[in-house]
Amino acid sequence: MESTMNTKGMLADFVEDLPKVELHLHIEGTLEPELLIALAQRNGVDIPYKTIEAARAAYQFEDLQSFLNVYYLGASVLREERDFYELTLAYMSRCKAQQIRHTELFFDPQTHLANGVALAAVMGGINAALRDAERDWHISSALILCFERDRDPEPSVAHACALGGIAGIGLDSAELGNPPEKFQEVFKVAKSMGLHRVAHAGEEGPPAYIWRALDVLDVERIDHGVRCLEDPALVRRLVDDRIALTVCPFSNVALKVFSRLSEHNLGRLLKAGLLATINSDDPAYFGGYLSENIIGTLSSLDLTAKDALLLERNAVEAAFCTDQRKQSLLRDLDQYDASHRNLL
Repeated sequence: MESTMNTKGMLADFVEDLPKVELHLHIEGTLEPELLIALAQRNGVDIPYKTIEAARAAYQFEDLQSFLNVYYLGASVLREERDFYELTLAYMSRCKAQQIRHTELFFDPQTHLANGVALAAVMGGINAALRDAERDWHISSALILCFERDRDPEPSVAHACALGGIAGIGLDSAELGNPPEKFQEVFKVAKSMGLHRVAHAGEEGPPAYIWRALDVLDVERIDHGVRCLEDPALVRRLVDDRIALTVCPFSNVALKVFSRLSEHNLGRLLKAGLLATINSDDPAYFGGYLSENIIGTLSSLDLTAKDALLLERNAVEAAFCTDQRKQSLLRDLDQYDASHRNLL
């Protein structure tokens, strides 16, 4: 007989209060239509959407590129340091509401440089909000600077790696036709500086891109990585090396990687012993933040509260925070587990 905890309603209640870690979140992708319209008006940026309803209606996509077109348009309203502060603090307030204790945020400096925004304004606003969230809500965080793979690795962005205020670098944007190799030198320099390294791979692109991210860029985590199951040797490599996959189920469905949530391969990733995690990617555009992603995915795949705990323990293991912070996060999970043991 199915445990009471694993019925959908009880599972949702369990996940809502579960201490969480998020490892794959683009801060520009948290731009809700309300803030998009407000910032466009405040900064005098002309965008096609004049109402919140029109903006929300545009958040429907056929593939990664169609999403990126809207995503970059949305980012164009971010002009001043306070814009980045407000955007980031709004996300961090959602973290507080959803019991996210540690989060790692991506940002896209090349997009903002192309819009004439200084990196100091971008990073100043984001980091100020992260500091305030840690002070007021005890949410730890790490900031990851992403290179856009469909652009060249600009020296001005590479220089930003030396400015401080970031924990690592990543590689994102349009994957198809943009293999990791052209960023080899940037990632080599980042490693020499002691920065962490991650890369989007194996979302729309083939398993070969995951291999190259590991071998050419020497990454520590793979963002998405859902196509790894097509290559058994790759799966063995990921399992043996404890390389985490930061999986984003709602995003995968919205961008047609899977036709529906019930067809997602997260359950098979876990069964294969992979260090899989759940994340929200660009939640304003894909219909849900971390709690919604976890609840929706587990429910659709008939996974359980025990799977939710496993996913969060995986996330703690893969996080770019101190061992002391990891131990604190694991204690929170252990206490939550113990308090719900009779229901699991």
